[in-house]
Amino acid sequence: MKSIGVLGAGTWGTALARMLAKSGNEVIVWSALKNEIDELSASYVHPKLPGVEIPRSVKFTENIKDACCGRDMVIFAVPSVFIRQTAKQASAYLGQSQIIINVSKGMEKDTLFTMTQVIDDELTKNTGKKYTGIAALTGPTHAEEVAVDMPTAIVSACEDMKIAQQIQDVFMNTCMRVYTNDDVTGVEICGAMKNIIALAAGILTGMGFGDNTRAALITRGLAEITRLGLAMGCNEQTFYGLAGIGDLIVTATSRHSRNYSCGQFIGQGMKSDEAVKKVGMVVEGINAIPAALELKRRFNVELPIIESVDAVVNHGIDPRKALNELMIRDKTSELSKRSLAVQQ
Repeated sequence: MKSIGVLGAGTWGTALARMLAKSGNEVIVWSALKNEIDELSASYVHPKLPGVEIPRSVKFTENIKDACCGRDMVIFAVPSVFIRQTAKQASAYLGQSQIIINVSKGMEKDTLFTMTQVIDDELTKNTGKKYTGIAALTGPTHAEEVAVDMPTAIVSACEDMKIAQQIQDVFMNTCMRVYTNDDVTGVEICGAMKNIIALAAGILTGMGFGDNTRAALITRGLAEITRLGLAMGCNEQTFYGLAGIGDLIVTATSRHSRNYSCGQFIGQGMKSDEAVKKVGMVVEGINAIPAALELKRRFNVELPIIESVDAVVNHGIDPRKALNELMIRDKTSELSKRSLAVQQ
């Protein structure tokens, strides 16, 4: 049995807390919102996971110290825009012996850091010590399905494979199969960029297009994510695994996906800010666009779909005009220049 603190009482943090408690671990969940903690403590039901009962063994707190001090593992499950602030708050109560796990998906706009890099930066800055036990846990895992024990698989990624395997041991059960990977940047690039592609998939669905269009979008979207990741030195296999194609498929096709749902509203003619408000939760794909465009410039790679999503979401371009411009781009091959050179 492990003692585990979960920072963030959203649907994903709550689903993981439930699962880990059912596996026999001691779990405490923190939120900065007192009303959220009061409601969960009283009902043991998350308002956005109706009908899902949280084990009574799970504790809730608004004191971040309680969720961090002495815990074997601390999970960061807050939205990406709150990761740095949360890491700063938690830094006084975390030690080198603890395993820190990020489950948030996104990139920081100003620094272009992934979420584990943001946590590492903040902890190092505030403690003067370099943390080696920071991992990312990511894959095709909607909270709504994990919370009712539907089978899925996920990736535990850490540069220290022993730590990745320790996380694997704790999280793996009959409903969740966990694989390991040492390509932390790769899995986090997948987690951030697939949300933008999911926005595009939702926009196309909202415009009335069907399966052919969505399948083409997902395939070429994966090509863009892979192209960027390889330019950043990531492992190509990561993009064809659970964190890559797996998470992209589920996020770009599911009714549970905030990004896909937001895109649908935009495709139906709604303004971006109105669509986000209607979804009622953080839409990480919109937050990830600025970092994606800066990475495009920095690494000199082509990301035409992501640029088109930016044009529609942030600059009011008509989605049909953006789609038409994508369709009439210069002809090309889906093979890389290297593959073509080998064939010639």
